[in-house]
Amino acid sequence: MSLGPAGASLNPDEAENFEDMEKQFAVKAVQHMATYWAILEKMKGSQLRLTKMDDEIYEHFKIDFPEFDPTETINEDTMKSKEGKERWRNFMMAYEKKIDDYNFGTMLRANPKYEYGEKETIFAMRMQFYAIEIARNRQGLNDWIYEQAHA
Repeated sequence: MSLGPAGASLNPDEAENFEDMEKQFAVKAVQHMATYWAILEKMKGSQLRLTKMDDEIYEHFKIDFPEFDPTETINEDTMKSKEGKERWRNFMMAYEKKIDDYNFGTMLRANPKYEYGEKETIFAMRMQFYAIEIARNRQGLNDWIYEQAHA
């Protein structure tokens, strides 16, 4: 499907069926969420590498977001505020040519203590997911999922 040349305005009366695109996105996001959960059930998060660049992403995340506490619930309003979006955009652009689908939408647990659920899940970009989940995994915050699956 083509949306026209980059920067062109989109006329909704002439647009193709975006409902199908939204459904396809939702399917891909749910598949990613389910796959990640299944991996965490099979392997402790503290032993997991999400990308070949985990170390670089983690160090960059700690520098750009020194106040972020992986044990706490993410404040979605702060994350998606004008300032928050700008900070995240700057962080993510460093990976534009390094990480596939760096800006693809995905689902992220707001708090590492809970499973994915309607009230515990927020929409995030792939690099936000990587940065936050790498930080959680480094601190062993997702190991309970493996332990619960093997109890």
